[in-house]
Amino acid sequence: MSIQELPIQEKPVQEQPVQELPVQELPVQELPVQEPHRAPGTDSPGQGAHTDARDAEGLSVWPRSARPEPHGDISVGGVSLTEAADRFGTPLYILDEQEVRERCRAYRTAFPDADIVYAAKAFLCRAMAHWVQEEGLGLDVCSAGELALAVTTGFPPEKIVLHGNAKSPEDLSTALRLGVGRIVVDSTSEIARLAALTPAGTRQPVMVRVVPGIVAGGHTKIRTGTDDQKFGLSLTDGSAQHAVTRILDQPHLELVGLHCHIGSQVTTVKPYVAAVRRMIGLLARIRDQHGITLPQLNIGGGHAIAYRPGEEHLNISVLAGRVRAELEDGCARAQLPVPRLTLEPGRAVVGPAGVAVYRVLAVKRTGTHTFVAVDGGMSDNPRPALYGVRYAPRLIGRTSTAPPRLVTVVGRHCEAGDILADEVALPGDIHPGDLLTVPAAGAYHLSMASGYNLVGRPPVVAVSDGIARVLVRRESLDDMSRRDIGL
Repeated sequence: MSIQELPIQEKPVQEQPVQELPVQELPVQELPVQEPHRAPGTDSPGQGAHTDARDAEGLSVWPRSARPEPHGDISVGGVSLTEAADRFGTPLYILDEQEVRERCRAYRTAFPDADIVYAAKAFLCRAMAHWVQEEGLGLDVCSAGELALAVTTGFPPEKIVLHGNAKSPEDLSTALRLGVGRIVVDSTSEIARLAALTPAGTRQPVMVRVVPGIVAGGHTKIRTGTDDQKFGLSLTDGSAQHAVTRILDQPHLELVGLHCHIGSQVTTVKPYVAAVRRMIGLLARIRDQHGITLPQLNIGGGHAIAYRPGEEHLNISVLAGRVRAELEDGCARAQLPVPRLTLEPGRAVVGPAGVAVYRVLAVKRTGTHTFVAVDGGMSDNPRPALYGVRYAPRLIGRTSTAPPRLVTVVGRHCEAGDILADEVALPGDIHPGDLLTVPAAGAYHLSMASGYNLVGRPPVVAVSDGIARVLVRRESLDDMSRRDIGL
């Protein structure tokens, strides 16, 4: 079905000064976190021999279905990657459907009494929306575009959460018209705008995004729990409490809970425990000040995955146990009922399920450096340029006895910063025509892709039980040319 927008008439928003309210923390005794040892690339401890074998084969950060094949090939989901490259061309993104589904189920198992909401910004297509819906997850969207794609795929709008630090009138009106379950308020100016757009006789459930003042995340650009970034309303300066008061004064808005998101690529549970503690303190202050008990608490996502063997990642079983304990103990001390918990994993669901496949176009040796140029780059994966992310590329399609050489894998774009993997070991005889694979490529690659140099975005091919099928076709020059109206 098509999505048609109605013109929006904005009502002027008059801001009111934020009153400074002191933050009083409930006394909580910090306990040491003891995380069980587990091999990189697994989501639960105790996988023993299977994990050791994957480590020995260099597949610890690959999808669980990855298997070494003859002549240096690797199969994922029962599909040969070299055959997939020949059939679909390169660059190519392979997505293991069963890996996605199993990771959805792992969250449902770890948090049986919580709402698990997949963060669509990590990667979204119609099939992905369908998979997470079938596995019992909700959906977190950040725009009218993501919302429309999900709803036209058949995703129940009441299980969708709308985010965004600067939601447009189109975002809000589309969310209201389609009936999203919750809208997360990110600024005070959004409150009056949303209330004005809400149809008469209805009440839109909303949450307040709170900045809890916690430093967490793998890079400064993905830390969202502190006051020095664009998201949310501060707990320490009183703006979060002020937003709560303003929402409660709006008859068309129903405040159902609080939300926080402390950052991305968070490897330990301690920041989440601290965030839960501070959010419980705010829930108690809201009860004392306004006489209401909010029934929901959303602690966001940001759960780290390993991109290279040996890297840390978040153990969701440990996270579940510690968060549940802190929530129950903190609410008991504050004499609050335990709120319904929501989590928003994205990267941890789809990241390890994806593999990128490139073909080498050139090998250049300049002084002490060797550059291996492939047929993709920052247009399909901007993360190394943005965050300095490091990957573990691997040669497939042939065996090599040449000693390894440190090389820099670069893309084809006209930027010196178009680097996919810096100083990585690859066989010294690597040459044009070879295939390189990059595991842990399911999240924030194609969702952040661009049309730089008018290089079309790669296709996405799902693999499962030996069958490969195209989910998103390759972007053609004709696709890009259609947008150019001409002189």
